[in-house]
Amino acid sequence: MQSTGCRKAYVSVNVDVDEEGCVHPRYIRWENGLVFRIDQILYKCRAASKKVGGGGIRYTVLIRGRESYLFQEGSKWFVEAKESAR
Repeated sequence: MQSTGCRKAYVSVNVDVDEEGCVHPRYIRWENGLVFRIDQILYKCRAASKKVGGGGIRYTVLIRGRESYLFQEGSKWFVEAKESAR
């Protein structure tokens, strides 16, 4: 279900794991080295990406005042990245 203008971008994620084993993503490191702090986790559920395919655990996160989706697909993490205009 590939949507025009988006691609699946795998990212590095720094997480905290609490005493019950729950994962809490804290930072996303983008492909070019930029680091974004996750201000808040708004929602967590099992879901698929309708824009780029794939899925797993979807975190709805707040970064710099904007909602975004972060997906944990097994041991990998990805975001729905906008394609840059060429």
